[in-house]
Amino acid sequence: MTTTSTSTPATSRARAVPAHVPVSDADPFALDTLADPNPLHEALREAGPVVHLSRYGVYALARYEEVHTALVDWQSFCSSAGVGLSNFRHEEPWRPPSLLLEADPPRHDAPRVVLEKVLSPRALRRLRERWVADAHDLVDDLLSRPATTRGGFEAAREIAQAFPLRVFPDAVGLPAEGRENLLPYGDHTFNAFGPPNELVARGTGHIGRTSAWVAAQCAREVLAPEGFGAQIWAASDTGDISPQQAPLIVRSLLTAGVDTTVHGIGAVLYAFASNPEQYERVRAEPRLLRVAFDEAVRWESPVQTFFRTAEGDVRIGDTVVPDGEKVLMFLASANRDPRRWEDPDTFDLTRDPSGHVGFGMGIHQCVGQHVARLEAEAVMTALLERVERIELVGEPRRHLNNTLRAWASMPLRFHTA
Repeated sequence: MTTTSTSTPATSRARAVPAHVPVSDADPFALDTLADPNPLHEALREAGPVVHLSRYGVYALARYEEVHTALVDWQSFCSSAGVGLSNFRHEEPWRPPSLLLEADPPRHDAPRVVLEKVLSPRALRRLRERWVADAHDLVDDLLSRPATTRGGFEAAREIAQAFPLRVFPDAVGLPAEGRENLLPYGDHTFNAFGPPNELVARGTGHIGRTSAWVAAQCAREVLAPEGFGAQIWAASDTGDISPQQAPLIVRSLLTAGVDTTVHGIGAVLYAFASNPEQYERVRAEPRLLRVAFDEAVRWESPVQTFFRTAEGDVRIGDTVVPDGEKVLMFLASANRDPRRWEDPDTFDLTRDPSGHVGFGMGIHQCVGQHVARLEAEAVMTALLERVERIELVGEPRRHLNNTLRAWASMPLRFHTA
């Protein structure tokens, strides 16, 4: 990354950058950067509280304080112009905007209230016993393999992906056929929040088909009774939302409800495999399980970035971001900012990770985070009871995405208790 403090016109916008704002020509969406973003994050944090990314003509926030401020100040940093680089998605006819991620009050309010009720911790209690049993079945199946096979298995696919795809579609009320479309659909959606690079191009061949399948699952008659989807539709009967909003809310749930949880579970598995002493600590103190998941989300940040748009001229410290300019928030960088966290690059269960921005903050904070926590808790509960140590038995490999921090491969071995 190179920076300068001289006034430099953005490559994609006519406005000049204020003279005191550092300018970087780094590409946060370059493949090598996506594979290892931490060096860029550190450079951006050290450059200043606000940095201009000349390649895309956007303002970047990489420190915790500024990212947190932008997340909670929805009036100044709006989501309704799109949470990706583009301003606003005429080039994405394959999906409507999310009523949760890409809407601000008042349009955002009723869908949010409905989903908060459907996905509340109290409402999820009825699923816990079933999900823990499903997790035990999954772990038992892995451990029952012959010794030659049990020497290692693909945890990214066989646990992190397999478990959410096993329980979440059932909870929503989806039919069994076609569930394999969920991951590629979500992967392309999160890729499309970035620039139109090769990662976006690789999804264009399937997105018409997967998007059509997702849209079809949002119809009331397709969804099973008593699931999340049916409960959302029931809210349209009481007038809490309109019949037009109901399928869009179901679609938002399907768009963001699988990939992020997959990568959250992958994060905690990698954290324990890389830090065996921390896994031993959780086995000795199971009450730390929820702390472990949040610390893994802070440490790995499955959702790396989101964009906002300045609503009016917005002051951030001594910088005024002009009306209509895109602002790129580096959530992952904020989660490792040494101004906020002691020894931030260490996965440490003695810290309180509750202030992390891995699920966002403010009115757009992830409404499904309790679902993700429960899924991760179910998996880790099953592991703690049966597995004494989690070992990496090969080099893990990243799955690159413009927005998400993901694993394509994570070869693990379980040592039974």
